[in-house]
Amino acid sequence: MRVWKYGDDVNTDMLFPGKYTYTCGTLEEIKPHLLEDLDADFAGQVQAGDVLFVGRNFGCGSSREQPALGLRGVGIAAVVGCSFARIFYRASINQGLVLIECADAVEHYEPGMDVSLDVARGEITIDGKTHSFPALPPEILAISQAGGLLNYARAKLEANTAQT
Repeated sequence: MRVWKYGDDVNTDMLFPGKYTYTCGTLEEIKPHLLEDLDADFAGQVQAGDVLFVGRNFGCGSSREQPALGLRGVGIAAVVGCSFARIFYRASINQGLVLIECADAVEHYEPGMDVSLDVARGEITIDGKTHSFPALPPEILAISQAGGLLNYARAKLEANTAQT
């Protein structure tokens, strides 16, 4: 797993520039612009299973779905942060992007350290040191596993319809 580390107050314009809001709607259109103003290498090098370690107030700024949709779509396994902006947090749940608040892990991590993540157990291990975080509620995990809130709701509706 590769880790990308960014600081405090990374806003939604840094995650996905606002000038593309109304011209990019699909993942293929969004991906080339992910983090382009923060890290020009990100879109070309990100791989499924990568993790972001971020500072405080990650995702602040305007309300847009593209940042969470894009990060989930390129396969980011989780965003581990000190804290998240409320609107981004909700958009991430809707898109099935796993967000974990664990400031100790973010502050401990340095580039090159070995990282493993167990979301179900609420543990991040960095170079042999385990950091705990509150386990995510089962509903949030189910939404993530379904690929987002819409997929989760459709599956529940289909399951309920099949039972009747």
